[in-house]
Amino acid sequence: MKKIDGAANFLAQEVTKFKCPVCQQPYVSVQGHSIVCGQHHQLDLNKKGSLNFLKHPASTEYDDAMLADRRRVLAAGLFDGIITAVSQTLPQKTQTMLDVGTGEGTPLANLLALRRSYQDTAFGFDISKAGINLATQLNSPAFFLTADLAQLPFVDQSFDSLVEFFSPSAYAEFSRVLKPGGRLIKVVPAKGYLHELREQLYPSSSPQHTYSNQAVVERFFEHYPNGQVASVQYDWAIPTDLYQSLLHMTPLHWGARHEAQLAAEQRPLKSVTVDVVLLTGTEPTHKS
Repeated sequence: MKKIDGAANFLAQEVTKFKCPVCQQPYVSVQGHSIVCGQHHQLDLNKKGSLNFLKHPASTEYDDAMLADRRRVLAAGLFDGIITAVSQTLPQKTQTMLDVGTGEGTPLANLLALRRSYQDTAFGFDISKAGINLATQLNSPAFFLTADLAQLPFVDQSFDSLVEFFSPSAYAEFSRVLKPGGRLIKVVPAKGYLHELREQLYPSSSPQHTYSNQAVVERFFEHYPNGQVASVQYDWAIPTDLYQSLLHMTPLHWGARHEAQLAAEQRPLKSVTVDVVLLTGTEPTHKS
């Protein structure tokens, strides 16, 4: 089956979760390869089986080469321990799930594979069209779309769970689209995350040499005062042929001086530290 036909079949069951960016009303039907709202505004699926809700093209730092590097490294297992922890934090029952800032889609695809017995319904969105184009190539039941974090194209109370792997947050929008009692699981880097790369690329006097997630964590607890924190730490052995991809997939590399980048490329690491914090917040069970 062509991607666009599979996407149309998926949307036939889920179309009413989306809201029209023109009139803000729910979409009500799928006609051919398009979704149509009650005011007859239409949005077309592209050939890759995706929807684009952006009003204007967005420029991001995530180019095709960087995304390809990220796909190779994540497929090799860099985030596997994180994904296992997220899976264990999610309710052990079927979820309607949204992956915020899904990138090239591998974390969501692997999360769904871990939870395949629950047959979750999952959506992944990103502002990066290149990332979503790559995500649609995955063999995954997730539906991928291009959208803006600040204007989620979903109706109120659509999701049981939201997951974020290293993405920014828009808490008002998250609260709007989560169901009462719904859960947000936010993954943020901790002090030791990939510190070996940081130390390769930046001098000890540089502010980039160390990292603190304190401001991000504090902001989370402003919105979820009763939220929970869990730590995930492990060492990841770098496959010999993937060191360059690991180096190039991270913003740590982009911000370093050219001389430091070249030096790091000549000194391959054997392993790196994965050190993250899982922040879990739950929406009130009674929402207006």
